[in-house]
Amino acid sequence: MDTSFTRRQFMGTMGAAMMLPGVAQRRRQTHLEHTGDFDFRIRTITAGVPMTSGDDLAALDKAASFLNAARTRYADLGYEVQTIRIATQPLTSYLTNWRSEQGLRTIEIFDSFAVEHGIMFNIGPLITVDRYDPDLAEWVVEMNSRTRNISCTVHVASDQDGVHRKTAHTAAEIIAELARKSADGEGNFRFAATAFCPPGTPFFPAAYHDGAASFAIGLETPHLLEAAFRETSDIESAQSRLREVLNSAMKPVAEQAEVIAGQTGRRYLGIDVSPAPGPDASIGAAIEALSGAPFGSMSTLSACAAITDVLKSLDVQTCGYSGLMLPVLEDPVLAQRAEEGRYGVSELLLYSTVCGTGLDVIPLPGDTSVDSMRKLITDVASLSNKYKKPLSARLFPVPGLKAGDHATFTNPFLMDSIIMKLDGD
Repeated sequence: MDTSFTRRQFMGTMGAAMMLPGVAQRRRQTHLEHTGDFDFRIRTITAGVPMTSGDDLAALDKAASFLNAARTRYADLGYEVQTIRIATQPLTSYLTNWRSEQGLRTIEIFDSFAVEHGIMFNIGPLITVDRYDPDLAEWVVEMNSRTRNISCTVHVASDQDGVHRKTAHTAAEIIAELARKSADGEGNFRFAATAFCPPGTPFFPAAYHDGAASFAIGLETPHLLEAAFRETSDIESAQSRLREVLNSAMKPVAEQAEVIAGQTGRRYLGIDVSPAPGPDASIGAAIEALSGAPFGSMSTLSACAAITDVLKSLDVQTCGYSGLMLPVLEDPVLAQRAEEGRYGVSELLLYSTVCGTGLDVIPLPGDTSVDSMRKLITDVASLSNKYKKPLSARLFPVPGLKAGDHATFTNPFLMDSIIMKLDGD
């Protein structure tokens, strides 16, 4: 494990993760206590910060004050707020010398600010058009090694250029180098190839900003889904019950956000209603409660589609992905089902046609070729371009391991699982 400050480390101050019966890797985890009054968490309050230059620390100070006040407001109402985050417009638009040593020092200043204030920080996409950059992988690895809290992306699809095949090649090179030069490959937690992800997305690493100062909210709600599905006997009634449960839970969060926006003058962009999972809040378990079968069975696609239909029909103002997240290494049930061989990378790509955020923390062999990852990223970009939906690829090659190996992590927020095979590699 490297020294990068991730959501896992931030959440680690709250306690260790739960014990899941039947999953050997959970032996080192205990229950992650809720500190709020609700059966879901606010995963993040993310402030969008318009930077005028790399020296604009006043904008960061103002955002930090806003975030701390907003977190306190929600905590006083009984909500647990896991993280606070800052996303800027693309770094290249306000830091002209970002490639230089001086530019890296400026980013280190951003990182020091973020660490001091307990904030996760995103400098946005480094490439937004279709362009191959042979030197970017080396730069991202250097930036990653010198920071703890900084995330970034490249865009691999857009309305203007369609599928960014050249940028997909660049992204694959970055992923390969981050895997090779960070312990357990964890540098890839802070990088993703994104497609049609809009500004204002609160979840990392896809987040970036555009326009006037803003904020958005992301939630962790798998417990709500699982509870709703336990009370129903068919998909139609499950969808109706889930819509009722989520609207009821999210309405007060949204109303308070509107109050905060009115009092601060900061634009409220909405809630990313994606039910982000955690060590004790499995989206895999929720899907299985609806499908009545292990994740990866033939009913999984229908369950994913049904959940997504509800997420797209909620009454609250939404933003970002607002789809179904399936991060293999962050979800105990998804990790277990992968270990059991019930699904693979191709199935995850299939599920992304009806839901989702794309391919997220997918454990791959450490020697996965750049060309194979380029092809996989291009598939994600093509799917995103076809349906004009936000998707991303956050791939996780694990150094020293091959397909079929059992990956064991010391990080309590990473699920032990099997290394997944890429077809044709």
